[in-house]
Amino acid sequence: MKIVIIGNGLAGTLGAKALREMDKQAAIEIYAEEKYLYYPRPNLIEFIAGNLPYARLFAFPEKWYGQQQIDVRLATPARRILSESQEIEVQDGSRVPYDALLLANGASSFVPPIKGSDKRGVFTLRTLDDAQVILEHLKTHPRVVVIGGGLLGLEIARALRSRGADVEVVEFFPYLLPRQLDPQGGALLKSDIEKYGIRVRLGVATEEILGANEVHGLRFKSGEEIPADMAVVAAGVRPSLKLAQEAGLQTDRGVIVNDFLETNKPRIFAAGDGIQHNGRIYGIIPASFDQARVVAANILGRNVRYEGTVPSNTLKVVGIHLTSVGIVNPEGGGHEEIRLERPEAGIYKKIVLKDGALVGAIWMGTKNGVNGISRAVIQKTNVEKWKRDLFEETFDFSLL
Repeated sequence: MKIVIIGNGLAGTLGAKALREMDKQAAIEIYAEEKYLYYPRPNLIEFIAGNLPYARLFAFPEKWYGQQQIDVRLATPARRILSESQEIEVQDGSRVPYDALLLANGASSFVPPIKGSDKRGVFTLRTLDDAQVILEHLKTHPRVVVIGGGLLGLEIARALRSRGADVEVVEFFPYLLPRQLDPQGGALLKSDIEKYGIRVRLGVATEEILGANEVHGLRFKSGEEIPADMAVVAAGVRPSLKLAQEAGLQTDRGVIVNDFLETNKPRIFAAGDGIQHNGRIYGIIPASFDQARVVAANILGRNVRYEGTVPSNTLKVVGIHLTSVGIVNPEGGGHEEIRLERPEAGIYKKIVLKDGALVGAIWMGTKNGVNGISRAVIQKTNVEKWKRDLFEETFDFSLL
């Protein structure tokens, strides 16, 4: 059996790894647009911050691919998918046959329609090449504005501040991390981030990036202007759909897949940041992990269903421990929200219950209980009798 994978990001590479674990004989080939072996994208932040050397960016050493008999063709992007003949056409025009195809070409950075976004000194961060040009430009352009106060924007701000840059974050929403936090948690995070020396401006819409040819500042829709030497846009990503659409795969906001991660074309599967499952695009690392194993099993005919992934992020934002899991900003009735706020200690905790079952949580400023609360949310454990006790640092989560 010959399995071809398009894309060597997380879903593509871990899909190949899972395939090899399940089948020692299958031929596995990965066709990658990038010229680098797979690196976890969070490593780019530590690389920019100066905490991770180039040699340690990559998930696996080069020899690992040979040992696993995974053939990676770097800088060899797929140009077309020919579903009728079960082939892909690569950049040089040659065709590669497959018995099963995994489309895992992910997503690309989204740049909103901001006037001046094509100026020299405007960057996005998605690839290792992006990280390298940002670092090079920073050497002579120390005043940075980060457009976007989500996870990526705050981590970029922290990394650049570690390099000595003067950094300001501007966010359209009225609080930071609108997907992972609520207004109370966002306010505490803003306070902590500003202590790190990063300025934060909320509820502002960027109208124009100023400058003749290079970035010299930003203008907001209010008319206010701020100075800057460079701008990093962190406004999310959009699935890369061109290849799928030209192949006749069904798409909406992403490539549409069923519960077995199959597309509408025979023997073509899809996983990762570019897919849409049950109307949802995840775009998070835990989902790509889950999908990689499920899709590998199904390529090999094991009929494993993908049940979806509970959104979960555990990270350090500007040195602050933060876990956000499940539904943290519930819509509609029937939910109960309980909070613990200790701003003097930098601690904020919140749980969301529905009919006594734990469906969401925010744990900020501490690592104690993170694994237990995350597990309970994923399992939708009924915590009615312990709902006030969960916030205690000494709570025994084995009781749940």
